[in-house]
Amino acid sequence: MQDYTPYMAKTSGQLAMALVPLDPKDWIEPDEHFAADLAEKERLLAERYPEVFIVLPEAQPGSEEVLELLADYLPAQFPNLYERQGNQLHNRASGCTWDLAHSDRHPLDLAGRLVQEDLCLMQLEPESGHYRLVGASVCFPTRWCLADKIGDTVGPIHAPVPGYEAQLSSTMDRFFARLKTERPVWRVNWSIVDDPALYLPRGHGRRERDHGITAENAGEKLWLRMERQTLRRLPRTQDVLFTIRIYVQPLHTLAAHSERADALATAIRSLPPELQTYKSVRPFREAILSWLDRYSDANG
Repeated sequence: MQDYTPYMAKTSGQLAMALVPLDPKDWIEPDEHFAADLAEKERLLAERYPEVFIVLPEAQPGSEEVLELLADYLPAQFPNLYERQGNQLHNRASGCTWDLAHSDRHPLDLAGRLVQEDLCLMQLEPESGHYRLVGASVCFPTRWCLADKIGDTVGPIHAPVPGYEAQLSSTMDRFFARLKTERPVWRVNWSIVDDPALYLPRGHGRRERDHGITAENAGEKLWLRMERQTLRRLPRTQDVLFTIRIYVQPLHTLAAHSERADALATAIRSLPPELQTYKSVRPFREAILSWLDRYSDANG
């Protein structure tokens, strides 16, 4: 598993895109949870299909391009996991073989079943000049619901984020307009959750105190949840593909890394109150800070 620590970035607690260039060969990140995560996707798609996969008719060309890109990239980059012969793409871990030319699945649905990442397809809306979510396979949401976002442009999608309109709205619009095909980007963000499940569609904005989480047990009852996000413009359709890869790490792993415990405590304390509520940190804020302070450099 990649060892991401986005909470260690020096910030003022304000929103920032914090995008960095992405080497195209590092676009997708399979790891030791590959088979288990894909199996969980298959379960969710079987049991909750209308909730985790939604596509609008105008997404068809971009969806086909996403599948084509992945079908070329995956066996070339990860031959130990994928094998392609003509239109047959075989997943060595799951044992599944997909007929890329004659599948009865929507191309974006099939693309989402190939990787641990969730996939969101954004398309320019000529009338407004904004990018709009036209299709997505999102099996592992972090406290949001795909049905609430599909068809919206970037602004309304991020409207619940405190400070987005004032701090990031214009920057985000410019970024989408200027994103180059040959210059994909990526970023990582973080949150703290009280459930290690990958599928977390609800939970933003909790305020009530969680009395079951204390300074003594926070390390065992809380998890760090990181999102590695990539954005790339598709060369043919010029749509923008947004991928989201979830990493979940038990909080207690920070007990062996005092500098990380200190950085996370600092990051939590620097969050404005409205962001603490949005991230649902408030129910266990004091408990987690007391736990982190026990292992931080400051108290080492």
